[in-house]
Amino acid sequence: MFNTIKTAALSALVGLGTLAAVPAHADSLYLGFGDRHDPRFGIYTGDDDGYRRDWRRDRDWRGCSPDRALDKAERMGLHRARIVDISRRTVKVVGRQYGDRVVVVFANERGCPIIYR
Repeated sequence: MFNTIKTAALSALVGLGTLAAVPAHADSLYLGFGDRHDPRFGIYTGDDDGYRRDWRRDRDWRGCSPDRALDKAERMGLHRARIVDISRRTVKVVGRQYGDRVVVVFANERGCPIIYR
């Protein structure tokens, strides 16, 4: 009888030891033994309340939106950038750089690749 209790206690210690070695996602793992306010016992993972958003749904995979083209032009160093023309294949942005007027044409596809500068 004592050997069975000893084996069960040793198994529990080994099991708790492996929980301590859980990799990077262990910050959302909670091992609860209960306290004054919460007498429950168990292992809880995260507190995301069941709300998970798929990042792929948030992405616009269709093409180069005017906002994305403006952002890219401003990151390229164009000041006062504005959309001049939007066609089925291109998005044309005009702005100022080093005092000169600069025209940048982006392809209307994912990633807004530069066609002409």
